[in-house]
Amino acid sequence: MTVLEQGKITIHTENIFPIIKKSLYTDHEIFLRELVSNAVDAIQKLKMVSYSGEVDGDVGEPEITISLDKNNQTLSVSDNGIGMTAEEVKKYINQVAFSSAEEFIQKYQKDADQQIIGHFGLGFYSCFMVAKNVEIDTLSYQAGAEAVHWSCDGSPQFELSESSRQERGTTITLTLQDEETEYAEPARD
Repeated sequence: MTVLEQGKITIHTENIFPIIKKSLYTDHEIFLRELVSNAVDAIQKLKMVSYSGEVDGDVGEPEITISLDKNNQTLSVSDNGIGMTAEEVKKYINQVAFSSAEEFIQKYQKDADQQIIGHFGLGFYSCFMVAKNVEIDTLSYQAGAEAVHWSCDGSPQFELSESSRQERGTTITLTLQDEETEYAEPARD
């Protein structure tokens, strides 16, 4: 058999994004589990980096906060984990199905007793099932890192800018679609 051609399959984001947003998961509530899982992973990664001696000072107590704002129709998940640089945001957020977990686990394999939950890089995009806009404010643990703000309205277009965030970690804020505002309620049925 003669090979006629070899190459890479391309994916057009304009076609795949609606599938990810509407069909990736059947249960809309999954987005919250995915965001909390990502926050747990960020804290675990910080611990692993700390064990390897790459963090200056105390990492503090792990903290994940979920905030609801009914008036502004927003839901936010914040952590004090590893955070991201602008380059990491471009690599891990802007590339669909590129998981930071795989790369991270390979680098810090000696600390294999620490579990990283996410491995496929798709969970974050479940946010777009319920959100009309998603924003990330993040500051990496790395010395001299600058805080970054990422924003996307559910299309393949995004904006990356400076952030005023002062503390290490990440906050993901969802502006909920009008039909999904129940997620901004403190107690839903």
